[in-house]
Amino acid sequence: MKYEVVIGLEVHVQLKTLSKIFCSCSTEFGRPPNANTCPICLGMPGVLPVMNKKVVEYAIKACLATHCEVQTTSRFARKNFFYPDMPKGYQITQFELPIGLNGYINIETDGTPKKIGLTRIHLEEDAGKSIHGENLGRPGRSYVDYNRTGVPLVEIVSEPDLRSPAEAREYLAQLKAILDYAEVSDVNMEEGSLRCDANVSLRPVGQAEFGTRTELKNINSFKFVQKALEYEIERQAKVLNQGDKVVQETRLYDSDKGVTFPMRSKEEAHDYRYFPEPDLVPTVCDAAWIDSIRQSLPEMPEAKRDRFVSAYEIPEYDAGVLITSKALADYFETSVKLLNKPKTVSNWIMGDLLKELKNDDKEIDECPVTPERLTDLLKLIDDGTISGKMAKTVFEDMYQSGKPPAEIVKAKGLTQITDESALAKMVEDVIAANPGQAEDFKNGKDKLMGFFVGQVMQASKGQANPALVNKLIKEKLSS
Repeated sequence: MKYEVVIGLEVHVQLKTLSKIFCSCSTEFGRPPNANTCPICLGMPGVLPVMNKKVVEYAIKACLATHCEVQTTSRFARKNFFYPDMPKGYQITQFELPIGLNGYINIETDGTPKKIGLTRIHLEEDAGKSIHGENLGRPGRSYVDYNRTGVPLVEIVSEPDLRSPAEAREYLAQLKAILDYAEVSDVNMEEGSLRCDANVSLRPVGQAEFGTRTELKNINSFKFVQKALEYEIERQAKVLNQGDKVVQETRLYDSDKGVTFPMRSKEEAHDYRYFPEPDLVPTVCDAAWIDSIRQSLPEMPEAKRDRFVSAYEIPEYDAGVLITSKALADYFETSVKLLNKPKTVSNWIMGDLLKELKNDDKEIDECPVTPERLTDLLKLIDDGTISGKMAKTVFEDMYQSGKPPAEIVKAKGLTQITDESALAKMVEDVIAANPGQAEDFKNGKDKLMGFFVGQVMQASKGQANPALVNKLIKEKLSS
């Protein structure tokens, strides 16, 4: 039987406030365990939460950036569950009255555009972190770090509009870019600032009713989301083809083994016994405040991509790559201001620069080659000091050493030979050494041009000006 895949994503995003949602404790990552705690975030008896206004502002920004309707009144509730990493025995979250409703994100896979609906965006506090003794060399024991408890989150819930793991990955990439541009989160997946839960089910093609879903919990990379969904789809199809029923449950993904495994049976809303948070009044956002936040939003990825195509006359593909992060887009624009050759700059960023960053697992803001250094290199190509091939060698050295290109060119003696008389002598020697190929070229075998150019480049140790070499070979062989 053929099945249709139905996927919905729940993405938890840490807002980049300096303090927590209901207390003044720091949100700084990497502090010693339980250093960022106080009686409020630890849920001690008699304490009261106080709303952090900056959290609400960032949540509104996230709603506006994703085309959600910002609700002028939202309300917090208590979500009751008893895990060691939730010290109060409940989580303060929004349930019936979230801050944002009915948004969407545009994606494109295999050249096909698609709009993915957002059901809601709601605010909540994060839980702590359980650390098991096996990871600390103390098997049989478990520990809890409450530093993350009370860290502000927005949960962004999509409609079940995604139909493949590839679409899910593209959705996450677009969402991450939007939140990065809106400057509401650092969206650092390695530090847990962006985490994804995926709901996936299968149904026979043509059936309107959804199948039984499973939830894949806390996946922290785009690649693993795609791999986990691919495995889970295959697993569910096998269960259904055997005539069995898929069990509604929460599963975890083992990235080392590439498999999902059961964590617990899936709870429903009534299992959490939601009720309005008695210690917090409803959150009221007046229209003037919402509008002022809307006016403060920077240029979003889609608008920037369209502007790059029209203003810089680069292909849509290039623009799509360059706007994947705000820092990368800024790097490109800074470079173009220094050297007004957008396509050339784009080629070097997308090729050599991103390749080196990927090899080192670095982000663009960690790149040792600044826009100033990159454009200095490209200017050396333009003025004939070095060839494009030489420039690639120089770039690798720049990336590793951090030295300016001119210094590397001088130290390695890479200056391009542009002396026409010197190159003419090399060309004559190569033609004299290869009379058969010269005769064949004269008889119409134009492809031999590459052979002669290669021979001259070899004789010059790669330093001959290629354009001048081509010109001289044509002149010598046609005379």
